[in-house]
Amino acid sequence: MSQDDAVIDLDTSLGYLLKEAASALRTAMEAVLRPLGMTVTHYSCLELLAQRPGLSNSELARGAFVTRQSMNVLLQALERDGSVTRPAEAPVGKALPARLTELGRERLAEASAAVRGVEVRMLGGMSTAEQAAALRALRSMVRALRDDA
Repeated sequence: MSQDDAVIDLDTSLGYLLKEAASALRTAMEAVLRPLGMTVTHYSCLELLAQRPGLSNSELARGAFVTRQSMNVLLQALERDGSVTRPAEAPVGKALPARLTELGRERLAEASAAVRGVEVRMLGGMSTAEQAAALRALRSMVRALRDDA
């Protein structure tokens, strides 16, 4: 392999562009969530619980791409503000399954609308076919990287 083969051209690197897109998406999401008193991680936690009630701290952390410690701090804050409830004792093992409260569902609905607006803006220049192709391509990339791990 020559020295030139080892150099990544940032203008044509798909990995770099994906990272740039992820960063731009996160920045845009943070901007619409901030007025609602939320972060992307906060929103992700509520969305995960809406779709999969009863997830444990560890499962939520994996789904939101944060540490267990960070998720535990967030869950405690969500319990205090009344968005989430967890049992005082674990029904099985050590995991305390979390569930959204009515307040949590209301806050999620508002946040989901804001985040959906960001996604619509992000995809605005793409046809339906291009959006479907992008989704397939991204899923394929994730699968390839996970299968190799």
